Amino acid sequence: MTSVATTAGADAVGRRGAALVVLCFVQFMLVLDDNVVSVALPSMRDDLGFGAAGLAWVVNAYFLAFGGLLLLFGRMADLLGRRRVFLTGVALFGAAGLVCGLAQEPWQLVAGRFVQGAGSAMASPAALALIALLFPGSAERARAFGIWGGIAALGGTMGLVISGALTGLASWRWIFLINLPVALAAVVLLPRLVPESRAGRAARLDVPGAVLGTGALVALVYGLLRAGESSWGDATAAGPLVLAVVLAVAFVAVEARAAEPLVPLSFLSFRFRAVANGATLLFSAAMYAMAFLLMVHLQTVLGYRPLAAGLAYLPYGAGILAGMWLSSRAVARLGMRPALVMSFLITAAGLLLLSGVAPDDGYASGVLPGMLVTSIGCGLSLPALTVAALTGTTEENAGLGSAVLSSVQQIGGAVGVAVLVALATRRRDGLTVEGSQYAATEGFSFALVVAAVLVALGAAVIAALLGRARPPEGTPDV
Repeated sequence: MTSVATTAGADAVGRRGAALVVLCFVQFMLVLDDNVVSVALPSMRDDLGFGAAGLAWVVNAYFLAFGGLLLLFGRMADLLGRRRVFLTGVALFGAAGLVCGLAQEPWQLVAGRFVQGAGSAMASPAALALIALLFPGSAERARAFGIWGGIAALGGTMGLVISGALTGLASWRWIFLINLPVALAAVVLLPRLVPESRAGRAARLDVPGAVLGTGALVALVYGLLRAGESSWGDATAAGPLVLAVVLAVAFVAVEARAAEPLVPLSFLSFRFRAVANGATLLFSAAMYAMAFLLMVHLQTVLGYRPLAAGLAYLPYGAGILAGMWLSSRAVARLGMRPALVMSFLITAAGLLLLSGVAPDDGYASGVLPGMLVTSIGCGLSLPALTVAALTGTTEENAGLGSAVLSSVQQIGGAVGVAVLVALATRRRDGLTVEGSQYAATEGFSFALVVAAVLVALGAAVIAALLGRARPPEGTPDV
């Protein structure tokens, strides 16, 4: 009898491990597509005849759908089944990738990218919710999130390398077509590894809340994208941002009265999660902006070719993986609050090192030290932030918690890129008389110092507020 129980337990552990591998590789694919098109944009423009304004929407269409639909699909995963929503999202993502890879007209590529973003918005929060439910213990959950986050971060780094290699050696179309085997494998394997899970009690989707919440997020992301392209005072940016505020206020008013709200206000007001999500917002703003600004700086000031710039990011991925490996150990030894404060401060120090990269600096002496310190701090932070942001989520709301975290990351990233790139541009334009390289470096340095301040502010928020927020029993001490 004991032998049978032991065998069954080993089989269950094996299935959980295999499921984690599948979910991680899907996340790798999804994150890869966040930035895989960046290096290939000029080739897409030449092949399909994009105009200057239309080309930006190859990137923007994906982020608009992904950021705008996360909350809706995260709650749908709780109500309709997390495995079902995940598999639907992966299948949609793969099919849209095929459309992108075979596109013959600009509108086909943009439409395919929008559908890819929608598929990612379905799959990403559902995957994170499945991991949270598969690994309920705090220690094993932290390790699982560390692996998941490490693979995701590696996808973000490798996107630049893979894009440059495929575009240079084959065709930009392959950056979309390589996703198909991963999507197909996930659709075939995951139903055999993970049981369906959904909220235990029957509930209806809050349609008014879904419309208002999705509208607010879409308007916010669109306004931020437009602000990054033009300026904050431009009507095409200010109008959607004002609309986002109006819709958000209406959303809160509707949710306060709804019998089955899309996002219960008690969920948002749970202080431990609120502090973690607030810190994630600041952290994401800094790190998304850093990745964008550093890639531009490497190519325009330091003179790296696209593939070389992508390869220059490989140590960043290695540093993140090292930080991920240390993260659960740091939380176990120090507690969540001290570990997060330490990791944020390490990240801020790395950003300050990167801000000092000058036009005549070599890679090993100038870029690499700051990149490694920043990446280790980032790797230390991500798993602990994920655990904290999903603290207290249950069978009823794991998908919602994952969607809120993902939305915060996307919105923080959009805000960070729009604001810090604008600050760098303004600083550069004010110093053009000193020479283009000098002016560009000053703008880059100023923006990264601001990014470091944002991360340090996040550390201060965690130090001051996370310790006063009581986590549920079983969460590592803060």
